[in-house]
Amino acid sequence: MDNDLEKLTELCIKLGSPEKQAQVMAAQMIKRADQIAIERKTTRVAALDHLLRILISGREGQVPVDDPPKEG
Repeated sequence: MDNDLEKLTELCIKLGSPEKQAQVMAAQMIKRADQIAIERKTTRVAALDHLLRILISGREGQVPVDDPPKEG
């Protein structure tokens, strides 16, 4: 696993996902972050930050506002 994938997997596990599901979620988040970074001409870090905020909002039962990630 690359470092980003490992860290995201660990985070998903800490948020309550089973390990296999956490691995899938982390890989999907990285893939989507790369797509967002290209689409919105931003960095992977900014895109991941945006996706993680959505993930955490959803976990807390909040409906996230889909603001584009800030350029970084």
